Amino acid sequence: MQNSAVFVPHFHWDREWYEPFQVFRHRLVAALDTVLETAEANPDFRFTVDGQMAAVEDYLEMRPENRDRVKALVTGGQLAVGPWLILLDEFLCSGETIVRNLQMGWAAAAKLGGSMPIGYLPDMFGHVAQMPQILARAGIEHAALWRGVPGSVEGHAFRWRAPDGSEVRTEFLFDGYDNGLDVLLVPDQIGRALDEYAQMTAERWGDDPLLAMAGTDHNAPDPRLASWLRDAAGEQRPITIATLAEYIREHVRDDVSAVVTGELRSHVRGNILPGVLSVRLALKQRMAVAERTVDHAERINALWSRRDDSPFLALAWHKIIESTAHDSVVGSGADETSDQVEARLAEATHTARAVRDAALAEPAARVPSDGYLVANPLPFPRTSLAEVDVVAPPEGTELIATGADGSARPVQLISTAPTVLSDERMDASQLERVLRRIHRRELFGRLIDRYELTPGSLVFHLAEVPADGPFDLLILRRDVAAAAAAHPGEWRVLTLEEARATALVPVRVPASGLAGFRVEPIEVTAELATDLTPATGTDRTLSNGQVEVTVAADGTLDMTGADGTVLRGVGRLVDGGDRGDSYNYAPPGQDVLVSEPVDVTVELLENGPLRSRLRITRSYEWPAALSAERDVRGDRTVRTPVETLVEVRAGEPFVRVSTSFLNQSADHRLRFHVPLPEPAAVSAAAGQFAVTERGLTAEGGWGEYPLPTFPASSFVSAGAATVLLDHSTEYELVGEGSELAVTLLRAIGSISVNIHPLRDEPAAGEIPAPGAQDLGVRIENRLAVLPSASGWQGAHAVALAEEFRNDVLVTRGTGAAGGQLPPAETGVRVEGADVLVSSVRRLPETGIEVRLVAMSDTGSTARVTGAFTEATTVDLLGRPLGTTPVSDALELALGPWEIRTVVVR
Repeated sequence: MQNSAVFVPHFHWDREWYEPFQVFRHRLVAALDTVLETAEANPDFRFTVDGQMAAVEDYLEMRPENRDRVKALVTGGQLAVGPWLILLDEFLCSGETIVRNLQMGWAAAAKLGGSMPIGYLPDMFGHVAQMPQILARAGIEHAALWRGVPGSVEGHAFRWRAPDGSEVRTEFLFDGYDNGLDVLLVPDQIGRALDEYAQMTAERWGDDPLLAMAGTDHNAPDPRLASWLRDAAGEQRPITIATLAEYIREHVRDDVSAVVTGELRSHVRGNILPGVLSVRLALKQRMAVAERTVDHAERINALWSRRDDSPFLALAWHKIIESTAHDSVVGSGADETSDQVEARLAEATHTARAVRDAALAEPAARVPSDGYLVANPLPFPRTSLAEVDVVAPPEGTELIATGADGSARPVQLISTAPTVLSDERMDASQLERVLRRIHRRELFGRLIDRYELTPGSLVFHLAEVPADGPFDLLILRRDVAAAAAAHPGEWRVLTLEEARATALVPVRVPASGLAGFRVEPIEVTAELATDLTPATGTDRTLSNGQVEVTVAADGTLDMTGADGTVLRGVGRLVDGGDRGDSYNYAPPGQDVLVSEPVDVTVELLENGPLRSRLRITRSYEWPAALSAERDVRGDRTVRTPVETLVEVRAGEPFVRVSTSFLNQSADHRLRFHVPLPEPAAVSAAAGQFAVTERGLTAEGGWGEYPLPTFPASSFVSAGAATVLLDHSTEYELVGEGSELAVTLLRAIGSISVNIHPLRDEPAAGEIPAPGAQDLGVRIENRLAVLPSASGWQGAHAVALAEEFRNDVLVTRGTGAAGGQLPPAETGVRVEGADVLVSSVRRLPETGIEVRLVAMSDTGSTARVTGAFTEATTVDLLGRPLGTTPVSDALELALGPWEIRTVVVR
């Protein structure tokens, strides 16, 4: 008796890739038209719509008249949809984005009859460690996937365990999501081909039925598939057609012994294409900005606004999630596709920014217009620097910042602005043209405080906040017309602004809270008392009492941390060739590594007391491109100055570092090196609700060389160095663990190359992607280096990474000038070691949802306080699990790496 076989008709739909979205959608509509017709004509036919609702939404936007047809097929079990909104790249977005993706997909599927309860992840380039917990906490017990599974899995299923211990039974698509297609190549030979395939893979299936995934990219199954399979079936060869959910529910055992814990990034059974982590830098940066902006918007809107902007926030999230598709944010598409993704992420940011700014405007109305409002998006109190535009102090005075509680803090002036905005001479007959520049009271972005009109002279005095008193533009027009008629000839028109400066102000802001301040002049006196050790600088050294940095002769940095840890040579830049493509890095056979600058200059920009900065300019001779044979770096070089801004702030235990250069070279990879005092055998990288430890190697065995380049989202730590990150980034421990290398740029010119030295199989067509070279683009990166011998936990990297990535939000008050500053206010406060707050958002008519994660292997106790009296624990789809009254604070005992969601009201 031969094994039975279950065929799962499906397609895999890349929403955008080597063609832009609308081109692929045109094909999608035709494909789903065929699917609907096939299913309605044959009640035995089944189809699985790739696990992502985006394909269905995109279809119904073009075919709205078919919604009832789709719903009937879903309800009848012939069409399996969901649970995701889109099939994402799991490493290039935040854990919160993964959750929202699942929530939006599940909700969209529910409107059509319900979601497939399978965490279908067929083509992602590896899988994050916490995915089993995300699925399990949404009530999903099964997953199905292909790439990244280690060689220890010998069957077709395993139990996938998250760091917290959550598990999902996982169907291993070991031959890919199209393993059934070869069996179908010759319709009248399906029986023979199936027997041969079953025999070849018998050890994988054991006594379970063979799963034949009958589909591939961007194509509907042949409408004759069901009849072909009926003809091939027989008593000795049972063949059925099912959705993926039906196969797992009805045809397989749940008692799987193999267990895999944590992330799946093995190359042993399929390419995981790790080069996508570093190609098209702008997409990774825009994703981080969009996620950060919508997160801030949700928090500020939930806590400080009476307006429910959920529709705008949902739109922003939808556009972010669309952009996480595994051929979108990864940058492996055509230039026009990447341009569209970048624009979509910008649109998401704009939408979220509008909500954020509108929410801030409400409390800003309670702050006088000569004051400022600061909002802290993080759930713990902090002292942060606010950069504001202020009236420059008169000679003999200095500026201080005063708060509502009467406190006074020193202010650091960092620049002054010109006071003469225009000085013009014109004939009297032209004066009317000058008046057309005035819009009610605004002129050159300021407001007219007063004006002086004398024979032959018109002087405007502008201010950000004009003195009280009326201004009548009609009277000005009348008076100027009369003066011009009385005094013909040359006139002088002078536009003056009050002396202004840019100032840094230290502000203590409560948890998720608000604080106001004014900047005022005082006579020069003794230094104000402060709880911050000043940041100071010399021509080559910066220090703040916690960390010290010295610029070496070659432009690298020697850093000393608060515990005495010393890192030497930080920021060594190493540039090498890259003959690979958007999917995989590859060094040319004759590479040239450039690590020594040809000249170095250092300039002190700021000397405290709140912030000190040095600018280092290192010029390099980088090869302009590979040679014609592609395996040699060319002889022609381009002089490339790289500016490195080094910054220490009062109170911070890390050094902020920004790099910037105009890229004039093609086919190369640039990395930022952090040498370690002692070699490290293990790195730890934070991202997607976990900190994942990795060694110096990666598991290989397929047709892809297993380079040990790995992703990190908020920080990466190795030995005595922790690097805080602004966006998802690629890193590697090199030199047998002696240096941590962070990729700043990988410039390539093709989606895929047919012959790749580190990958046997082409990842796509050899399609040019000149935009991925980033030629003529200014490449900027921002990170921070934290020297500490106690590792990421001892150095409190989880909290510090949040501070580094999330600046306070500053806006001008709009209340009456001269009024009292409102007292500081606290929002939701969360205390607990290594507790990450992933989300704070308003749920209309329900309360405020707070999602917390214990970012450690020992768990943590989280203490949540705020203006609420009741808390309901919910799963990741928002379904209530239990309600607790709250009197003083909500105490939550979080297990190791546990994700917990509560709704407070």
